[in-house]
Amino acid sequence: MDEQTDLELTFWEHLDVLRDAIIRILLVSVGCGLVAFCFKEQLFNIVLAPKSSDFITYKMLGVEPFDVHLMNTGLTEQFMIHMKTALCFGILAASPYILYVLYKFISPALYAQERQYSARIVGSAYVMFIIGVLVNYFVIFPLTVRFLGTYQVSNEVDNMLTLQSYMDTMLMMSLVFGIVFEIPVISWLLALLGLLKSKWMKQFRRHAFVVILIVAAVITPTADVFTLTLVSLPIWLLYEASIWIVRITERDRKTKSDEADEEKLPEPTEEESVANS
Repeated sequence: MDEQTDLELTFWEHLDVLRDAIIRILLVSVGCGLVAFCFKEQLFNIVLAPKSSDFITYKMLGVEPFDVHLMNTGLTEQFMIHMKTALCFGILAASPYILYVLYKFISPALYAQERQYSARIVGSAYVMFIIGVLVNYFVIFPLTVRFLGTYQVSNEVDNMLTLQSYMDTMLMMSLVFGIVFEIPVISWLLALLGLLKSKWMKQFRRHAFVVILIVAAVITPTADVFTLTLVSLPIWLLYEASIWIVRITERDRKTKSDEADEEKLPEPTEEESVANS
């Protein structure tokens, strides 16, 4: 009944529903951001942890102790960074609710099969994005901070890193890796639409490897071969996993197509049945 009522709404009534959904999203996001803003010490303990040699990643890799100092150069910079960081954490914390509200708004316009596929795609995309952010936080960003934060062309030149540059780099790399980890989901969606074949991905595997190295070098502009390899490896594994996902999707599409063709075949008449017997 709710879906039928939604479909019967006028254009302006749909806009009112969308407005209510946006208001709820903003309220929840701002509310989560305010909670994060109030817990300033805990918030920045998490954000600034990768710059310390006591971070879990450095301990696991056995990295020698190092020291990276951050400084502030603007009068309002620390307060603005506090607000921006809290808002980003608020949006990230509220993201499940945001996706739920948007899906509830869009789902009445979808058929049952489309609703099923859209739920899988959205859910998979969200999970992969979060995994990409976590991989960046625990692996990629710490190694980047260690290399760039301690790199010196001469002992006479000291590094004076600003808090703004640290936060901008962290947020940018988190967003980039969240998007990069969408490769399997995008491949699955293209395979469902018949726009991507597993044999094409195998054929251009070498080209993809070169592109992955270039992307890894752009994401982490370091001369450290170990870091470059560590960044390239998860992207390459995502590409290989995408080939496997596309192959399974092709097999499922072929099976469903064969079943549909069998259902379309006309049933034999009584005369044909007698003749065959």
